[in-house]
Amino acid sequence: MEVKIGVQHAPREIVLESGQSAEEVERAVSDALAGKAQLLSLSDEKGRKVLVPAEKIAYIEIGEPAVRRVGFGAL
Repeated sequence: MEVKIGVQHAPREIVLESGQSAEEVERAVSDALAGKAQLLSLSDEKGRKVLVPAEKIAYIEIGEPAVRRVGFGAL
């Protein structure tokens, strides 16, 4: 699952490939924004954790990872 996190006052967004399902990511974001957790904690496919303060979250995009094409093919 590809997750993009926009952080307030940061010029770039955080992009990670998570092994979690869309429902698990959405539940973690909802808990953080509702005040149940002070940090949004997500883990990527390599086992690294990303922690974002809940009050600094600008937006979250949850979607399937884009398949990268290699070579010169017809679109």
